[in-house]
Amino acid sequence: MEIRRTVLVILPLAVGITLFEGACQTAWAQAITNINARVIAVNIPGASAISQVGTFLNNPVPPACAHPIPTLFSSFIQPGAVLDPNRILVGSQSNFGAPLAVGVGTEGSFLSIDPSGPGSLSVPPNFAQSGVQASTLGGAVQMFSANSPHWLNGVNNSGASTASFTGVSNPLGLSNNNAFGRLWPANAPFGDTRAGSSSILDPTGLPLKGAPSPVIGGVYVGSQTNRNVVAVPQQPQVIPGSLNTGAVGTAFLGPSPDGSCRAVFSVVTADGAIVQEHTAKGLDGLAPTGTVHPLLGRSWNPPNQGVEPRLGVLMNPYTATPGAAWQLFVSEPFNNTIAVLNLVVFGTTPNQVFDLGSVSRISSSTLNLPVDLAPVQRDADSINWAANTTLDEGSDFYVANRGDNTIVRMRQDGTVVGVRRVALDGPVNNASLNGIATSTDGMTIYVTFTSPSNIQGGVLALPAF
Repeated sequence: MEIRRTVLVILPLAVGITLFEGACQTAWAQAITNINARVIAVNIPGASAISQVGTFLNNPVPPACAHPIPTLFSSFIQPGAVLDPNRILVGSQSNFGAPLAVGVGTEGSFLSIDPSGPGSLSVPPNFAQSGVQASTLGGAVQMFSANSPHWLNGVNNSGASTASFTGVSNPLGLSNNNAFGRLWPANAPFGDTRAGSSSILDPTGLPLKGAPSPVIGGVYVGSQTNRNVVAVPQQPQVIPGSLNTGAVGTAFLGPSPDGSCRAVFSVVTADGAIVQEHTAKGLDGLAPTGTVHPLLGRSWNPPNQGVEPRLGVLMNPYTATPGAAWQLFVSEPFNNTIAVLNLVVFGTTPNQVFDLGSVSRISSSTLNLPVDLAPVQRDADSINWAANTTLDEGSDFYVANRGDNTIVRMRQDGTVVGVRRVALDGPVNNASLNGIATSTDGMTIYVTFTSPSNIQGGVLALPAF
């Protein structure tokens, strides 16, 4: 294995900001300082969504809706194992040699990477050709799941309407449900214009075993897993919606407001709609098409046009906004804004769902193709909401800008706290940021990048600020 350390310079910028559609303007400036960062891994084609695994909560006598992590997890969360809490999960457009599942979308995978080594890892292009959770570089890089027959939904859920699909295919989002357990990717298996998919994955990388709905199993696709298809007896959707276009971002919402203690997660689609997915009752809409500025028909500038556009989604369960029970923050890359969606509860028992309240937007001169969001401090201990996509109480958030390779730290009201520019040089010259995550201790920022060069994509680590 070739080990190489690369130093990158991250420079604070002096900027002016505009908050919430020009409601007020504030000057912000800071002396320039240099911060060292390092290359963790390269040769990850289309490196996209990223998250540190984190600890899956396990309460022996679970209050509220907490679920003890099953015995299935035990061997997978040990030091060095694929879901070791300190490892990072990284989405890619490649199967890394694993055979492609037929007729259910393009290649795609999540790698599990140990970020603690002193040098950079060059991921072999075909290390996973065995088609299982393969390992390479002394275990520093492992396959978690890919669009390959070993990980078909039908392996655990033979009667599912989406049995022929896998849980990962051109992955563009990832929400780690550390409260209830499981990993939840969002995918655009057929690009942005055709049906999207999202899934619930066990530590094996397989879609959920023992799923509460035999029709869903662990994979939602298009309209095949809507509430009106899944519910027995059949019930109309509470709010219309489906995964009509590619899934480009996702965030865990928490336990369903219907009192069932089933997990619900949100998925943003390329047409700017948002859906909600109940693990037992299926998919309902949440926000209509165009609520978020759409990604349909948009692409990054050449030579990066082959990298699928994506966006970041964060959930805030601790909102102090009047009339809002929860909030979603959603980046809008081609509008240079961040949508703030206030959520409420709609419907009657036992079919209450999340619903859209008001929508506002954060505008700032510091936003330049904001491709992803991450909490400065992620919620790691709530038995209802712990996830990499959940803001801890009062937490700021980071914005990864693809347009100028900057990282912005913002408060929840849009106030800019600081900006750092990632000066990509050496082996990652001409690269563009494509994803961002924070460590569970809040000390490290991880970012993915894509590049037109032969290294194609990879992961960086830098100090939090």
